[in-house]
Amino acid sequence: MRTIIVDDEKLSRSVLKLLLEKHCPAVNIVAVCADGISALEAIEKYQPDLLFLDIEMPGLNGFEVLKACKDASFSIIVTTSYDHYALDAIRHNALDYLLKPIIRDDLTDAVDKAMARHQQKAQPESKSDTSILEVLHQHLYPGERLALPSPEGLRILLVKDILYCVADGETTLVHLVNTTAPSLVCRSLKEVEGQLKNKGFFRVHHSYVINLNYMDRYIKGDGGDIIMSDGSCIPVSRHRKQEFMDRIEKL
Repeated sequence: MRTIIVDDEKLSRSVLKLLLEKHCPAVNIVAVCADGISALEAIEKYQPDLLFLDIEMPGLNGFEVLKACKDASFSIIVTTSYDHYALDAIRHNALDYLLKPIIRDDLTDAVDKAMARHQQKAQPESKSDTSILEVLHQHLYPGERLALPSPEGLRILLVKDILYCVADGETTLVHLVNTTAPSLVCRSLKEVEGQLKNKGFFRVHHSYVINLNYMDRYIKGDGGDIIMSDGSCIPVSRHRKQEFMDRIEKL
């Protein structure tokens, strides 16, 4: 993928370039720019597939660069030291959002998504590109927050505050610590489960995903029941029981 790096900090440019060259063989760096003006010139000249873009820069900032080329088809990965730009990055259709100092695994994951998008461009029947919500739930605070669509807009949740999730048709009810009323999110339980992967959650039943950190006790039975820290009783399905028992033995 033809790739352009845009960052006004020399060290940041060098570190990102080194990481990409070392860990992302699919990336072909065609230009490295220190400001927005030179970035626009490089975009015009090289027609990149991927743009790594800092936000706070003298002259044109990153968002002004994006406004100037809003109809471009390249993927955008925002790189910044500040998490409060996440929503603006989403509005500008950023594919991913990396906080500095950039972590190698986060970088390679972002490049993999860009490569997947690049390969799908010739497939008009394919689904839309990676959901912009993924940028929020992974990168506002990596591994700590989750952003999900709600009837009102977006619901941003601290992962550690999620007790359990309950399927409600094509939507999900998210029960939180110290909150009586659950939050309704416009995602299926399967989709929510995927976003909670490797974060201490387990699907104990076709209708329930629980946070294992808030499990108080397990009551034996055909499948059994779990008592959560708030007193809620969650059923365990028979066919998930053994996998569940294996999992809690590792806690």
